[in-house]
Amino acid sequence: MERIILNKLQKLKQYLYGILSVMVVSAICYLLSAFMGYKIVALLLLFTVSVLAMFLDIFPVLLIALLSALIWDFFFIPPIFTLRISQTDDVLMFLMYFIIALVNAVLNYKTRQWEKIVRKREETQNTLTLYNTLLNSLSHELRTPISTIIAATDNLQTNSAQLTAQDKNELVHEISAASLRLNQQVENLLNMSRLEAGVIQPKKDWTDINELVYEVIKRVEENKITHKIIVNIAADIPLFYLDKVMIEQVIYNLLNNAVIYTPATATIIIHANAVADRLSMVVEDTGNGFPEDEINKVFQKFYRLKNSKAGGTGLGLSIAKGFVEAHNGIIGLQNSVPQGAKFMIEIPTEMSYLKNLKNE
Repeated sequence: MERIILNKLQKLKQYLYGILSVMVVSAICYLLSAFMGYKIVALLLLFTVSVLAMFLDIFPVLLIALLSALIWDFFFIPPIFTLRISQTDDVLMFLMYFIIALVNAVLNYKTRQWEKIVRKREETQNTLTLYNTLLNSLSHELRTPISTIIAATDNLQTNSAQLTAQDKNELVHEISAASLRLNQQVENLLNMSRLEAGVIQPKKDWTDINELVYEVIKRVEENKITHKIIVNIAADIPLFYLDKVMIEQVIYNLLNNAVIYTPATATIIIHANAVADRLSMVVEDTGNGFPEDEINKVFQKFYRLKNSKAGGTGLGLSIAKGFVEAHNGIIGLQNSVPQGAKFMIEIPTEMSYLKNLKNE
């Protein structure tokens, strides 16, 4: 019931806006009628109807076309202030005006309807593409850790007597690593849904960037990586007023991305410093870098590099971008010289050198 009322109000507004527009243009033309002929007025009224036809529904536009024709006849075609037309060519011109106005209204409306259909088809196709991409990614990313957990658990349950203490520890470690990987994928999906819904708001507090970075590195190193990670952050860097959980996720996603897509011998370097009223961070690696034609696409949702190895949902960098922008910051990417990639983050924030504020 409420929706029907809203639709009626919307229709009423279209009629009112359309009629008001034609009347305003007609009034201006009437005031200037001493300087322009009625044929020029016809062109101006046709132009008005054409513009309105781009925005209004068909019935309001048809009414406006009829109204504009009658106004043109009554106020501008001699003899004025009457609907009678004395000249034959004026009669033909009036009929042509009326037909052109109606045809123009219908064609504009049909064109808009066709554009809506095409746009809807494109949106449907994009949705199906994203759905297939997500389904294909998740079928691997979720199935792999779940299969690992099931296999390791089954081994512990059925062969417990034959397993050595070292075997059991390795199986437990596999379960732990697979659980962390599964948890990370679920977190990515939840974070993306929050970003899409627009309900995510930073919960800011005083944050020690040094402490945050080392906590993230510890999480990444739990996956038994062989990459060398170097932290280049001054010990006296100030505290920053940020959402620690969000920024931690940003750094984790960047580090995890570097670990996955660079050789095992690569080095990853993390820089952070205070620049004016901003936190400036850089996460760079000595890997192979990104294809130049794909750099502008890596932050897109579900995007994965061409020829990249299987795995990954293509959400990590998109979430990092979303969390940085939630702080009104910016994140960028460029290739390093002679090789490697560099992610750069700039976040406007309050800062303090008083460490005791961290506990407030």
